[in-house]
Amino acid sequence: MKNEAFPIPNNIPVNAHHSSYLNRADKTRMSDSIKKLPEILFITSYPPRECGIATYSQDLIKALNKKFNKSFTISICPLESNNEQYTYADVPKYKLNTDDKLSPIKLAFLINKNPAIEMVVLQHEFGFFANNEDNINYFLDVLTKPVVIAFHTVLPRPEQSLKFHVQEISMQVEKIVVMTNASMQILINDYKIPASKIMVIPHGTHLVPHSDKETLKNKYNLSGKKVLSTFGLLGSGKSIETTLRALPAIVEKNPEAVFLIIGKTHPTIIIQEGEKYRQKLEAMIEELNLKPYVRFINHFLPLPDLLEYLQLTDLYLFTSNDPNQAVSGTFSYAVSCGCAIISTPIPHACEVLQNNVGIIIDFDDSLQLSKVATNLLNDENRRKEFSSNALHKMAFTSWENSAIAHGMLFEKITKDKIKLKFNLPLINLDHIKKLTDDFAMIQFSKINQPDIDSGYTLDDNARAMIAMCQHFELTSDKADLEYIIRYFNFIKYCLRPEGYFLNYVDEQKLFTAQNNSANLADANGRAIWALGYLVSMNEVLPADLIAEAELVLKTALLNTNKIYSTRAMAFIIKGLFFYNKKTQSERNKTLLIELADRLVQMYKHEADKNWLWFEGYLTYANSILPEAMLCAWLVTNDLRYKEIAKSSFDFLLSKILGGKSIKVISNKNWMQREGHELPVTVGGEQPIDVAYTVIALGKFYEAFQEESYLSKMHTAFDWFLGNNHLHQIIYNPCTGGCYDGLEENNVNLNQGAESTVSYLMARLTVEKFTKDSPMKDEKRKKPVLKLAIQNVISK
Repeated sequence: MKNEAFPIPNNIPVNAHHSSYLNRADKTRMSDSIKKLPEILFITSYPPRECGIATYSQDLIKALNKKFNKSFTISICPLESNNEQYTYADVPKYKLNTDDKLSPIKLAFLINKNPAIEMVVLQHEFGFFANNEDNINYFLDVLTKPVVIAFHTVLPRPEQSLKFHVQEISMQVEKIVVMTNASMQILINDYKIPASKIMVIPHGTHLVPHSDKETLKNKYNLSGKKVLSTFGLLGSGKSIETTLRALPAIVEKNPEAVFLIIGKTHPTIIIQEGEKYRQKLEAMIEELNLKPYVRFINHFLPLPDLLEYLQLTDLYLFTSNDPNQAVSGTFSYAVSCGCAIISTPIPHACEVLQNNVGIIIDFDDSLQLSKVATNLLNDENRRKEFSSNALHKMAFTSWENSAIAHGMLFEKITKDKIKLKFNLPLINLDHIKKLTDDFAMIQFSKINQPDIDSGYTLDDNARAMIAMCQHFELTSDKADLEYIIRYFNFIKYCLRPEGYFLNYVDEQKLFTAQNNSANLADANGRAIWALGYLVSMNEVLPADLIAEAELVLKTALLNTNKIYSTRAMAFIIKGLFFYNKKTQSERNKTLLIELADRLVQMYKHEADKNWLWFEGYLTYANSILPEAMLCAWLVTNDLRYKEIAKSSFDFLLSKILGGKSIKVISNKNWMQREGHELPVTVGGEQPIDVAYTVIALGKFYEAFQEESYLSKMHTAFDWFLGNNHLHQIIYNPCTGGCYDGLEENNVNLNQGAESTVSYLMARLTVEKFTKDSPMKDEKRKKPVLKLAIQNVISK
């Protein structure tokens, strides 16, 4: 067979038919959305006020709304004072004036009278209540709603009055949230607050796409520069002068270095002393002849611009001179952008920068800073190592994961008056497209950067073709055709004249030696599944593409009766099921029955009343086996296949979906027949196994219309969104990629082809059965286009 590329057609037929799925579960969800949701009141400083806690609260609330806005509503009560009052984008129902002794009492009575408010979250900083700290106690004493208080500062070695004040607060709230383990230990040891009263939820960090550093430097006129930076609202506590005193020695060895001071002066400091501190820094720069090496970016940057500045930074410098600063939002931003970091020893930095994540220096030690910075600027590999280690260590602190931790806390405190329902993220093809070059989909990724050294596989491109076909069915997006055809061309490239496929191709487009030793049966089965799916779309895809795919499929089917691998046979049955939608061939039906009967014999050999399965163990891709039997029944109406499909699938679900979340079989330890219990191994859960389960649940729901399958499909899919044993996201909504695995204590942050495509297949399956999805909301905003099949479109 020729390996020439199949051209993108001039005529692109488009599916004008959009199925509507309105079932009882959809109606229930619609009814639930009409009911008034429980309300959570956040009492906090809030933009347009410019301070770290205002930004923190805005980021947290935005993340909570993205994850759970169908579970509860959030309203804001801004903290103000006589000198600081603001106009807000949404007019708040309540305000708290910290200079007015009666304001907290009045607010408490108003909150008590509002039946919609189920709980209150108070973001606390001692500076907010400097003149009336006792007002917090009065407020909490009058309030009858449950309260969570977040301490942004925890002072060690408190004097007796402060200790007593914090203890009083502790007794009046349901939970104290702090952001570091150090803060928790201070509360336990210095304030004698029970550990059970305290919860550590780290300061959130932003998911970023990790754009190319040199591209960003060019954008901001920093090409050829080694960039050092710091950012935040300026004040003497930042101790920027520590860096300025170190800079002459740094630029002597690195004349291409430039130091960015990003951020305007703190508004409160402006009121108190104007630009005195900035002017002091400018005078130092002049005195030390540093003007060519220092740039002020003297304004409050929009978040996307700030994150780009941090991503282009080679070395981030955090030089706070306050040893009691428990946590820093600016430090968290730098970590999330993968900066190599040098920091003074505030508790937050000391926790994060352990184990080769960054470097701690002493307070106000410019000599030490100059030596460390000079060494790091000349050691790119070490900077990259710091960056990678930081990203892996801090993945659990993303705002998405912070929202999950807060949401679970709210659910517990309100005793299930708040019930968490994960929102479906919008469908994002960015990483799918990033992984796909002119030839095919690249196999692996380092974080979210495709690793061309890993080459390509038939497995990944077969799944990718199915996923893009699913997307095209739902959206009629003409851009999908380019990718469908590219993946098809790769499948065709892997087909040998003898009628079987090779799986592994290197970056030079050569078949690798791995094909000689690997078991290729499963890859061949997946290719047939993908080709059958493609051919089944004959009414909406170009006729010449379908004809070419059918020829490839016929060739591939010639030797399939020689395949005895359990999962390979299941994939082939699925391919024949879809092929049967276009061509009801007796030959293909006979082949399907032959393969299905083999699975029946395996089931009869292994199954008993307690073990309803095809093998004496549960391993990988288990859901594909009962789904294949279901497909065999749908083609043949043979009741044997139906009964085995249902009994085996329900048995499997009882092992992996018994509670409120799914736990698929770990790749570290298969489940053996003896004992019938899952191994104690934690971790080793793969996105592909969850995705196959979601797909099978969708198929079983279509066949049997049992609501339990639909409910379990949503529960299984929520694994990607954080409903797993770590309560962390597996899908990255920023990149559109999916992390490669859920381990015992961490998530594997690499976003390879298998995981990313698996997520997309599961997401598109759920989309099919979700009436009020964000994708359908977007489509309702635009008229449905009924496009003619025969119009010419150039590549």
